[in-house]
Amino acid sequence: MSRLRIFNEEHPDLPVLSTTDHARMAQELSAIGVTFEQWQAMHPIAPGATSEAVLEAYRSDVDRLVSEHGFQSVDVVSIAPDHPDRDQMRSRFLEEHFHKEDEVRFFVAGSGLFTLHVDGKVYEIQCTQGDLIAVPDSTHHWFDMGPEPSFIAIRFFTQPDGWIGHFTGTDIARKFPRYEPGQAG
Repeated sequence: MSRLRIFNEEHPDLPVLSTTDHARMAQELSAIGVTFEQWQAMHPIAPGATSEAVLEAYRSDVDRLVSEHGFQSVDVVSIAPDHPDRDQMRSRFLEEHFHKEDEVRFFVAGSGLFTLHVDGKVYEIQCTQGDLIAVPDSTHHWFDMGPEPSFIAIRFFTQPDGWIGHFTGTDIARKFPRYEPGQAG
């Protein structure tokens, strides 16, 4: 289930808001420039489907975003719990960083946790199947795929080097809980 929790940065144990209502999530995130949408596949996707089949199932939404934002490339990434490099992949973006282009991800299956640090607040967004999140460029954030990552996501890119993480060097990400899918909170 998708969820948004908002914290004051000084109180990682006490959310000032916690909601699973998609409309409320979109409203709260829109206030900080983040797009949050729900997409439905145009037709069922079979387990093990090719990247092309995944993209085709969401073709109208993918084409709309590409047209609206001028994305130059779109791909599909799939990470399974038994991936041999899962620990290294997880640790790559656990610290606060930003990118020099929007980070746009659509969750075809599985889940991940985007945490944004904006104006003294921390926005923790648990994205699950059907969620699109678009984090504006230069927004400080971190991403956690969990200890046993399991997701398929469509990624959108403007420039090949735009997705490089520029780390802030702060310790704020270590003050907030790591992602443990399935845990209530």
